[in-house]
Formats: sequence, structure tokens, C-alpha cells
Amino acid sequence: MSTFKAPKGTYDLLPPESAVYLAVREAISAPLRRAGYGYAETPGFESVELFSRGVGESTDIVTKEMYTLTTKGGDELALRPEGTASVLRAALEANLHKAGNLPVKLWYSGSYYRYERPQAGRYRHFSQVGAEAIGAEDPALDAELIILAVDAYRSLGLRNFRLLLNSLGDQECRPVYRAALQDFLRGLDLDEDTRRRIEINPLRVLDDKREAVQKQLTGAPMMRDHLCASCTAYHEQVRELLTAAGVDFEDDTKLVRGLDYYTRTTFEFVHDGLGSQSAVGGGGRYDGLSEMIGGPSLPSVGWALGVDRTVLALRAEGVELALPAATQVYAVPLGEEARRVLFGVVTELRRAGVAADFSYGGRGLKGAMKSANRSGARIALVAGERDLAEGVVQLKDLESGEQRAVPADGAVAAVRAALGLD
Repeated sequence: MSTFKAPKGTYDLLPPESAVYLAVREAISAPLRRAGYGYAETPGFESVELFSRGVGESTDIVTKEMYTLTTKGGDELALRPEGTASVLRAALEANLHKAGNLPVKLWYSGSYYRYERPQAGRYRHFSQVGAEAIGAEDPALDAELIILAVDAYRSLGLRNFRLLLNSLGDQECRPVYRAALQDFLRGLDLDEDTRRRIEINPLRVLDDKREAVQKQLTGAPMMRDHLCASCTAYHEQVRELLTAAGVDFEDDTKLVRGLDYYTRTTFEFVHDGLGSQSAVGGGGRYDGLSEMIGGPSLPSVGWALGVDRTVLALRAEGVELALPAATQVYAVPLGEEARRVLFGVVTELRRAGVAADFSYGGRGLKGAMKSANRSGARIALVAGERDLAEGVVQLKDLESGEQRAVPADGAVAAVRAALGLD
């Protein structure tokens, strides 16, 4: 047994469980690809300043959770704690916004890292699928992304998730609200860290999960009461488009999310079967982020959905995904000549789109057939010297037990017919 283990708060993905994660990633990304989103991949680490500027100096992510390192050349880097800042940086660096086709639509998938206290549904290494629409301010774009996420969850068979929706206003109305909220929060009995947050980003206090803090927030001024006419109209259009698309949502006036860059539309998907870590994904509009990281004005919107949390939600609902068979055909050779012939058949089957495996190591018939059954294959191909002398191989249906001889040179066609592929 190895003396090494996966680091605390991380996990390994191995078969058969890994097939579920792959299926979830595919289901989340499929609606995005149909809507014109192209795939983007960024480095696993970036400049620390990218996240401190974009995510926010006052956020827990930047102040407590980032994994940082100093290179031999003296560069300060961080393992990426989220995807939006990285994808926007990449799009700006490649000048995608200058190609004349806005919004730039990108989706991505990868691992992210935060130094958090490990618990069920919260890891230090986690997986997300995300989407960003860069360079357009349109309530239809906000609605589009939310609908694509809902459609992805529904395609997986999830039903017991809820969509929380809010608006955080813009540069016109948010400063007025910020001042009113600061006046209210300064009168509360809060610890020093939280008091510092009041001065940097008071909206983050609304996101504090501690019961002692939440109790004191009763009667706090709400953003909805301070929205300007433009933001009110924008938010109402998003709500109307979601309703017309059959998407249910709950207005949550305290929803601010954990990142500083959000403006206007903000949303979160929660699943009540996951306990305290109920959020399975979320996002919103971030119209000022491009300027924060040195780019031009590019109003944008996006989201990230947790693959790990989605898998946990599926388990909570008892949803079993219909996964493709890892192995459809298992070849069992008896003797050296049979190994040569059946190996060639397996190669042909794979090239013909059939998932096929082979009994390696020269095992006997009994042990090889046990492996065939454990593989989940529907069909076993068995051949010995006598079969080859007659120019046939044995095709055995592992579900019914029925076995018949088929011509060796027609084995691929016979297998495809037996599997209903022709």
C-alpha cells in the first residue's frame, strides 16, 4: 500500500465514479455549445493581483482562501480560486473583444483551489463548469445564461433545485445604497474583521452566514428599495424573460454572492438536500470587472456550476444517470493463435465505434469469463484452436447465456448486429 494519500480536502476521481463526473460536465456544457459558446482553457495559476483586483481585497477568497506562491523569479502567483477573472483576462489578452462579434461567448471546465475547512460538499480542490458572455449589456443575455443552466440541471434529472435572484444595482444607484447600508451596519455589535468589511464592501456583510450576524440584519436597508429606474427596468425584463421560458425563481433581497465584481443581475442555484453547503452554482453580471483588471469597458455576465455539488445533488435525489457502457464486448482468446485473431477483431471493433476489451495475461477460460462478466460487457467473443480451425469464433450473449458460432472474418458485423448497431 502506498504511504502517500491525497492532500487533505481533496479527492481522486477513479472509475466507475469518474464516469458520473464526466457525464455531469457533458450535460452542463451541452446547452452552452448549442447556444454558441466556445471552449476556453486557462492556466491553473495566475498573478495574485488578478484575483485581488477582480475578486476583491475584502473577500474571504482573497484574504483567507487563496493558495499563493512565489516563483524563483519573484513573481507572486495564486492557484485560481475561481474562473471568471482568468477567462476575462485571457479574452482581453487575445483581443477577442475586437473581432467585432460581441458578446464573446466562452465556456470552460476545470479545477479550482481554495484553502477552506473541508466538509461534505466543500473541498480545497473542486471542479466547475462555467460560462461567460463578454461585451454586451442586455437582459436577454442574463436570462439566456440562467435558462441554459436550468436546462442543464433538468437534462440530468435534477428537480429539487431552486433559483434565487436579485439585483445589485449599478454605479448610479449602488453608492447611495452602500452609504445607507454602512450607516445601518455601523450601529450593530460586530467583530473587528466585519467592521473593516463595512468600510471596504458593506454588501459582503449581508452574505455573512453566522447566525449572530444574521439576527442583527433584520431591518437592514435592501438594494431593491434603492434601485434606479434603469436597473429596476432591467431587472424586470430579466424576470419577465425567465417567467416566459418557464423558469421558476425566488426573489432574494439579501443575495450578494461572495465576489466583489457583481452588478445588477445576481443569482444562485441551491439544493435543499445538501445541508449547509446548499449552493450548487451561481453567477451574475459584472459590468466593471474588465476595467478593474486594466481592460476597456466590457459589460459581461456569467456563471459557474459546481460539478462536485451537482453530483451530490443527484445522489440526494436518488438520480441514477444512464451512462454508456464502458465495455460492450469482451474478447476471450484460448491459445496464441486465438490471441492474434481476437486482438485484431477487438481493434476493428474499436475502430467501428464499439467499446471492446480483451483478456490480457493468458488467463484460462473460467477466470477470463469472470472478468468478462465483471466488465459489464453485453457480449463475449471466445475462440480456441478448434474454433479457428473451423473459421469461426463463439459469440456469447452474457445476459441471456445464448451462444452461437459466427464466421471469424465476419465477427465485427455479427457483433454490431447483435448490439443493434446496424
